[in-house]
Amino acid sequence: MRKRLGTLTLLGSALVLTMYVAGTTIMGAQPPLAIDSARITISGTSNIHAYTASTSTVRVTRSQVAGAVEGPDFWANVLKPGFVEIFEVAIPSATLTSPVEGVDKNMHNALQVTAHPDIVFRLLRLEPRPGETGAVRGVGVLQIAGVEREVTLDITTERKKSTLNVQGRVRLLMTDFGIKPPTAMLGMLKTDPKVTVTFETVLTIPHTS
Repeated sequence: MRKRLGTLTLLGSALVLTMYVAGTTIMGAQPPLAIDSARITISGTSNIHAYTASTSTVRVTRSQVAGAVEGPDFWANVLKPGFVEIFEVAIPSATLTSPVEGVDKNMHNALQVTAHPDIVFRLLRLEPRPGETGAVRGVGVLQIAGVEREVTLDITTERKKSTLNVQGRVRLLMTDFGIKPPTAMLGMLKTDPKVTVTFETVLTIPHTS
């Protein structure tokens, strides 16, 4: 009898664990925030010309919020400190392209796209910017070429029906991420280590079936 009860207890525990894991997987499969559209642009200069490189390929890898996703106040809550608990996006480095000839190859080599295929940003917290409607300051960890650095972004937002337009920029030094500024033409072209990253993103709430 005791052996039978022990077996039933083990089976019950296994069933509970299985249901928990399954539930976690199902909930994790539909994150509360998604990207409807995006454009990331890197701008820089060299001793010969300015350049830009951009991509519209951005994916949300993780997201979690502290409250309900439904309701008219959701986007207002998103901008409140602490409501967004997890938000991480990845940008495939190899999708960054430039209209300036020769930039792509040098840039992809500098970013080590084979060894580190993604540029990753993980939000740590949002802070209010007093006096500016829809404006917040985002503090997060940016990973480029496998090197992580904390960065601060000044962000502006605008609600449009069921989406939230998010724009911002951050100035970076390539050398902070262990990236050697590219050179070309036997060293005649030298790239300035300072770059500006701008982003325009439309956030949306995934549809649930």
